[in-house]
Amino acid sequence: MAISKVPGTTVLRLVLQTGVDGSANPVYRNKNLNNVRPEATDQDLFDVARALAGLQEYPLAGVNRIDNARLVQA
Repeated sequence: MAISKVPGTTVLRLVLQTGVDGSANPVYRNKNLNNVRPEATDQDLFDVARALAGLQEYPLAGVNRIDNARLVQA
């Protein structure tokens, strides 16, 4: 039987560096933006993340796109 992938939700995650710990390792905090359109391009999401980073208290350390999907038997 064939398996089909059914797109689900997409999340845009901004990874912010909030400081360093006692061992001088960076400490990060994630900010998630839910209900992102799955058809949004990677470039568009990156541009939005960079624009939102300017409004944050901490510097942007990374941008993650998290796509969720269901696998169903067809």
